[in-house]
Amino acid sequence: MADSTMTESWQHGMLTTNGIRMHYVTQGEGPLVLLLHGFPEFWYSWRFQIPVLAEQGYRVVAPDLRGYNETEKPKRGYDIPTLLRDIAGLIEGLGEQRAIIVGHDWGGVLAWQFAIDYPQMTERLIVLNAPHPNAMLRELRKPAQLRKSWYIFFFQLPWLPEYALARNHANEIGRMLRGAALQKEVFPRSETAKYQEAMSKPGAIKAALAYYRQLFRRGPRAYRRRNLQIEAPTLLIWGEQDIALDIALTHNLDPWVPRLRVKYIPESGHWVQQEQPEKVNQYILEFLRETV
Repeated sequence: MADSTMTESWQHGMLTTNGIRMHYVTQGEGPLVLLLHGFPEFWYSWRFQIPVLAEQGYRVVAPDLRGYNETEKPKRGYDIPTLLRDIAGLIEGLGEQRAIIVGHDWGGVLAWQFAIDYPQMTERLIVLNAPHPNAMLRELRKPAQLRKSWYIFFFQLPWLPEYALARNHANEIGRMLRGAALQKEVFPRSETAKYQEAMSKPGAIKAALAYYRQLFRRGPRAYRRRNLQIEAPTLLIWGEQDIALDIALTHNLDPWVPRLRVKYIPESGHWVQQEQPEKVNQYILEFLRETV
């Protein structure tokens, strides 16, 4: 297991993208690798990947997504098209035209959609425990995934989710992280306290919930009759013991992702890049070194 008490080897930065100030962490020089975090996280969930990728010759950038941690938290703009413009503006603001897009959980949802909507800006795509939109629509018709997605429906309620997540210095955030992990030792209180602090910043919880609420408002119709083909070479890494996302979401993706490789990690829950960082780093670097 990787040491979570590592010395910081990266730098912090801010830039304006799509009308908001976005905070990010960066390290290294070379091709741009963009690391997109999920809920209820922030850039810190990539702490085991940032220095490793930088040492292997990449310019690594891990932002706080809109509404999270040190990034601005406007009242609006949590729909997927706006969030994708945030990412495109970040790449351009960093002086680049393309990036290797890596995403986990909500960051993975955005990574899939970014590769679909911005193929010219997507060098390669790496997704960790996040479903292709067509696979999610397919599996939500089945009881197994519907049961696992109960929290999405809970998050649609007014005020109650905010109250539940914010009380006791966002203690529920720590419980969620430990609860969805197979390797629970990755999330001692010293680590979950960092996530709780980030989510306790004014407006952060409301912004994070807005991702789910906007998704519901757009609904499945947003994806019907659309080309959801992924052109970029794609790696899907999946922690098999995910309590929120069924493993069936990784099956039969070839019609939408023809250049796909899938790597399963049996001894991991949802937070795969933190629970099994050595394996994740190995699979990412092997994929990036492949000639395609």
